[in-house]
Amino acid sequence: MTEIADDIAAIASIGLVPRILQNICRLTGMGYAVVSRVTADRWVACAVADDINFGLPVGGELKVETTLCSEVRDHHQSVVIDHVAADPIYSNHPTPAMYGLQSYIAVPIFCRGEFFGTLCAIDPEPAPLTDRDAQETFEIFAELIGEKLADQHQLAVSQAALSDERAGSELREQFIAVLGHDLRNPLAAIEGGVRLLRKDPTGPKSDWILGQMETSTARMAGLISDVMDFARARLGGGFNVDLSLESEVGSALLDVVSALRTAHPERVVEADIDIPTPLPADPARLAQLLSNLLANALTHGARDAPVSVEAKTVNGVFELSVANQGPQIPRKTLTRLFQPFERAAAKPTQQGLGLGLYIASEIARAHKGTLTASSDASETRFTSACRSRISHFLLTEGVSPRDCAPAC
Repeated sequence: MTEIADDIAAIASIGLVPRILQNICRLTGMGYAVVSRVTADRWVACAVADDINFGLPVGGELKVETTLCSEVRDHHQSVVIDHVAADPIYSNHPTPAMYGLQSYIAVPIFCRGEFFGTLCAIDPEPAPLTDRDAQETFEIFAELIGEKLADQHQLAVSQAALSDERAGSELREQFIAVLGHDLRNPLAAIEGGVRLLRKDPTGPKSDWILGQMETSTARMAGLISDVMDFARARLGGGFNVDLSLESEVGSALLDVVSALRTAHPERVVEADIDIPTPLPADPARLAQLLSNLLANALTHGARDAPVSVEAKTVNGVFELSVANQGPQIPRKTLTRLFQPFERAAAKPTQQGLGLGLYIASEIARAHKGTLTASSDASETRFTSACRSRISHFLLTEGVSPRDCAPAC
């Protein structure tokens, strides 16, 4: 139905069509002229001039098998009848009798080499169509309409390509700006550490300085890893995942929880991870997904409330959830949480490319699933239903909307 509506709109946007139909009626003396969309199972009026109250408006339909336009569609040949009662082929044809016609003309309209429909005129009285060379005039008008439809299609394709290019250009500019900004801080820390060590390589602060440099190096490595994941996803390669049966998922998730507990000793992370059977999953990628979601929850969740992590299998369904408390995320914000570089609400000091939730959603998709978000006053939760040939996955996570952009 949507495609037919688009076809009607396309014809309506051609300003010459009403004038063409009016001129057809004047030229032939016929009372009803129409541009019709004709498919294998539908005949729909796209534009109409009705001087005889035939009663079929724009959007009106006829059973295609009862029309002569179906023959035009099948054979790509015009049909011209001056006087039905005297015509050796159509005098006993059921269609003219059904609609009370004595004159009829229909020529095919082609758009980009494909049959679109017909330019058609009918009348209950005979019309001297052959004497007035009506067929050639109709065919010229039909060719003009087809060319206008093709021009519209090409314009739409060009506009879509231009829109995609603009979006891509904006994304590249944003990507370069964010990456340059976020690499500057750890790089500056490393440069500062080098200067200090040159002055006093064995001083009492040397170990601390080296630790800070290692942290900055790890930070830069993480940024580069996110960039590579982002590039693979945007270039259409997707995330490489191994969905063979794997028994290390539980331990990989426990390692993530342990690492983030160490990184955030002031926070309470409650974990219940029990995965007794192998899963068709990529442990490293699921660990990355959990790391992004848990880090996001720790960064944006209520600091006086615990973050809970639960992973289990129930009746062949793998469930992973991370939940925390915090104010409700606005509905408008929820719709863009999984877009790359979504950091509009981020803190001025927040680090990261804004790719955490985007990468998490791509990992879920690589496991045959999706990641969606919901939020209320008591909890914010991200839910992903991931399916495979062997098992089902349900990945859920809750974050605080205090800052809705990803932390990593």
